[in-house]
Amino acid sequence: MPRLFGTDGVRGLANHDITVELALSLAQAASVVLGKGRFADGRRASGRRPVGVIARDPRVSGEFIAAAVAAGFASSGVDVLDAGIIPTPAAAFLIGDIKADFGVVISASHNAAPDNGIKFFAVGGTKLPDEVEDRIEAALGQQKLAPTGVEVGRIRRFADAEDRYVVHLLSTLPNRLDGIHVVLDCANGAAAGISPEVFTDAGAKVTVIGADPDGYNINDGVGSTHLDVLAAAVLEHGADVGIAHDGDADRCLAVDHLGRVVDGDQIMAILAVSMKERGLLAENTLVATVMSNLGLKVAMAEHGITLIQTAVGDRYVLETLNERGFSLGGEQSGHVIMSAYATTGDGILTGLHLLAEMARTGKSLADLASIMTVFPQTMVNVRGVDHHKLKSDDVIAAAILTAEQRLGDTGRVLLRPSGTEPLVRVMVEAAHQELAEEIAESLAGVVRERLSF
Repeated sequence: MPRLFGTDGVRGLANHDITVELALSLAQAASVVLGKGRFADGRRASGRRPVGVIARDPRVSGEFIAAAVAAGFASSGVDVLDAGIIPTPAAAFLIGDIKADFGVVISASHNAAPDNGIKFFAVGGTKLPDEVEDRIEAALGQQKLAPTGVEVGRIRRFADAEDRYVVHLLSTLPNRLDGIHVVLDCANGAAAGISPEVFTDAGAKVTVIGADPDGYNINDGVGSTHLDVLAAAVLEHGADVGIAHDGDADRCLAVDHLGRVVDGDQIMAILAVSMKERGLLAENTLVATVMSNLGLKVAMAEHGITLIQTAVGDRYVLETLNERGFSLGGEQSGHVIMSAYATTGDGILTGLHLLAEMARTGKSLADLASIMTVFPQTMVNVRGVDHHKLKSDDVIAAAILTAEQRLGDTGRVLLRPSGTEPLVRVMVEAAHQELAEEIAESLAGVVRERLSF
């Protein structure tokens, strides 16, 4: 049976995969696993009920899913603080800021509006390790906590959630953003109510697009998965830079003044070099995933920075940051973790610090991004296949070996099953775009032939 939790919580089609019943059961199971220090009747050894924070993005299904999660927590003796619509990293920050016992975000990130997801956070606002998620999954269907009387949890509005987060973001900046004109694409998502305010307060001139969420238009033609819209807006308004978030604002991708995309690898390169210059890059090390462009490794070596690569997923980057005390890491997709200020990827925080580096140096984003040469890269998503058999297929393994031998030291190949969708991702880097595309399509064809249902 496939694992319920993917690389970023439990995700699927709302009211089909992510049902009221599942949300309720997950909240009850999480209360058992994460609510440490309990007596058998649900009371806390410390004499107080545990506290859980709930947040969501604006998609319409989040309303009933959040209600189900709140019911599951409260019926298990957890006091609920409902933060409403705020970014995922805001929820993570708030869990740590108020010393809550755990929390949950209802979001499907960059996915379309019909999807949704449930992401749990532990004390301190950190994502759960695989083994803890497995314990929650194992607790589904088992005996639930069922306190009565004064031990039943309460559900209250987290009234100052946004204000706490805004103050925190502004407190991290090394300098103001005066003189920079930025276009913000909020993806009609959770950033819409916060990102424009923060960038304005930090001194930037702000033009906003994708900031009219109606519950159905999240990520619809806007946001980090539709950067052409942002590029056009930057050129139209003559802005210095564009910043794009995804639905729950844990990502940041950028566009320079010429409308060219600056991805997560390039953003990490800029921040890593800046932090090293200012003595803030712990052990002169950057942590990224195996999906990062080969050009990032080359650029970091040129600047005396060590690059450590992890499995795909910002949670694995975060685990390495925490275990070894590093200060910067992230993914090509724009999940960037600055561990001095956040416990997860934070798109608004990343955008602020990227613009702060522009203001500090007086350089354009194009100039800053030139420290890294991006190797041509092609990604092919192969749908309608049994991705669980990917690693055990000898024919696919042989095809990968042949491709790697052909590329030699001038490129690389990576095939992996998606953690959030039923597909296989085929990624190829090469010295030339045509070669990358040729090899990627060839490998994708082998995957389709071998793994199609």
